[in-house]
Amino acid sequence: MSNELESNDVIKISVSHLALGMFVTAIDNAKGALSITNPGQIKTQDAINKLLKSGIKSVWVDVERSADNCGLKKTSAESFEPTKGNPLARKAKPSRDSKQAQVKVILNEAKNLVRKVLSETYEGKAVEVAPFEEIADRMIESVMDDADAMKCISALRTKDAYLLEHSVNVAFLLVTFGKHLGLDKTMLKEMAVGGILHDIGKIKVDNEVLHKPGKLTPEEFAHIKLHQVYAVEIMEQTQGLAQVSKDVCLMHHEKLDGRGYPKGLKGDEIPLHGRMSCIVDIFDALTATRCYKEAMSPAAAFKILISLTPFHLDQALVYEFIRCVGIYPVGSLVQLSDERIGIVWEAKDRDALHPVVKCFYSLKHKRYTEVTMVDLRKAEVNIERGVSPGTLDVDPTPFY
Repeated sequence: MSNELESNDVIKISVSHLALGMFVTAIDNAKGALSITNPGQIKTQDAINKLLKSGIKSVWVDVERSADNCGLKKTSAESFEPTKGNPLARKAKPSRDSKQAQVKVILNEAKNLVRKVLSETYEGKAVEVAPFEEIADRMIESVMDDADAMKCISALRTKDAYLLEHSVNVAFLLVTFGKHLGLDKTMLKEMAVGGILHDIGKIKVDNEVLHKPGKLTPEEFAHIKLHQVYAVEIMEQTQGLAQVSKDVCLMHHEKLDGRGYPKGLKGDEIPLHGRMSCIVDIFDALTATRCYKEAMSPAAAFKILISLTPFHLDQALVYEFIRCVGIYPVGSLVQLSDERIGIVWEAKDRDALHPVVKCFYSLKHKRYTEVTMVDLRKAEVNIERGVSPGTLDVDPTPFY
């Protein structure tokens, strides 16, 4: 092992925990550490992906030479803990930033998978389930580790990629909701796969109708509804797909009063996971920016969900979903009582009204401010209201 690896500032990290800005000095394999020709900071996600594809499980990272925002704490020995059997193999406790970087990888891979499958489905090819199950496993792992990291990333959307992002967000939200309800991992996995595939029938819907900026005519709405008919056909051709996954795909437009589609299921004919998919699908659609509407704040979306009970949505489940996500979810925008705008940054183990808020703009002074983390448990300000990005003349994206 080289002298460089014998420094207390060099730690061993799993490749799956690498983040942009970490300074890699060596790779690790079954025979021990191997120095690399060009040590340096990880600049792109492609560099991490290449390490993953090459089968390398872990690398050695120089903490002091890593970027300040990469997730490694440089000033406290408590940031690291020894790995049994190797006093030099110490691992960093991943920060919110590094967790977000990992979730971004999953989100991008999931969107690329959806894009690929939509293209193949359009060409008449059958869906292969295995890649979706692999992504679902990683979604579950990330939610089990820290659901807040996922919620913050899911707030970063682009209206042009709605179909891809909506599918992935629905899957993540189903896993988060299912975890909240205590469902087992097999159920979470099957729901996640169904969530990713739930809008697959839209690939056969006319693009002009699908992306129409104005109100749909009755004929156009009837055409949109055909995506569930197309989905039935696709599901029938998909081998190895669990029934729960099929249900999520085919039941998210059903209503408890029987007025939904495609089958007009009623009451108990819609199982728990089907009812959950109805709630999650509507919530994510309401809180997304579309070509014809701005995103709603989560609080406004919750009001609509409640208004749809008990005839359309399961009332008890809607209230559980609100408890799960929180009135001011991580990643949502809020206005504080001193007129600062910020992003709800941390809510774990806190009551709904006292999260940590990342403030970056002042409505009072109409200008960006120094970024400040405000702990509402300790501050003399409070949340005035939730806000949607479309109501502001500022772009919050760089501050996520």
